[in-house]
Amino acid sequence: MKFLKVIVVLVAFTLSGKAVAQDLKFGHINIQELVAQLPEKLTADKTLQDEATKLQNQLQVMQSDLEKRYTEYMAQRDTLPDLIRATKEKEIQDQDQRLQQYSQMAQQSLGQKEQQLLQPIIVKVQKAIEEVGQEQGLIYIFDISTQVVVYHSPTSIDCAEFVRAKLTAAPAL
Repeated sequence: MKFLKVIVVLVAFTLSGKAVAQDLKFGHINIQELVAQLPEKLTADKTLQDEATKLQNQLQVMQSDLEKRYTEYMAQRDTLPDLIRATKEKEIQDQDQRLQQYSQMAQQSLGQKEQQLLQPIIVKVQKAIEEVGQEQGLIYIFDISTQVVVYHSPTSIDCAEFVRAKLTAAPAL
């Protein structure tokens, strides 16, 4: 009789555990794909590309000037007195260092500009995801674009359409 009670208790726990597990709802979304399709992202990409083009053009002008100065120096090098040769070499080295510093600063500037442009978009998407999670009664929404989720069940809800609808209905940034 005691054995029968133990079995009944175990079966009850097992069944209640399955009932709770079936109530858990999970969702997934490919955030990178979603963000790439947003008009705000396309605008940000264009702005970033324009900025990169301006910086690249300035870099090319500086590079061209350095090459011209180096070519002129090489043509005169053997006829120049030692002091003038050393001075011109130092000027060319300094100009080359300035060019490298400009290149590094341009990359940093582009990175900061990208962060500045993307941050409001990411915040907007995150807010929409949170709203969809609450509305759909989900306990987790996994980002499948990060390749961290190694499996998602066919019963997992793809939240992309819900989030896209939220973003479309939301006022523009």
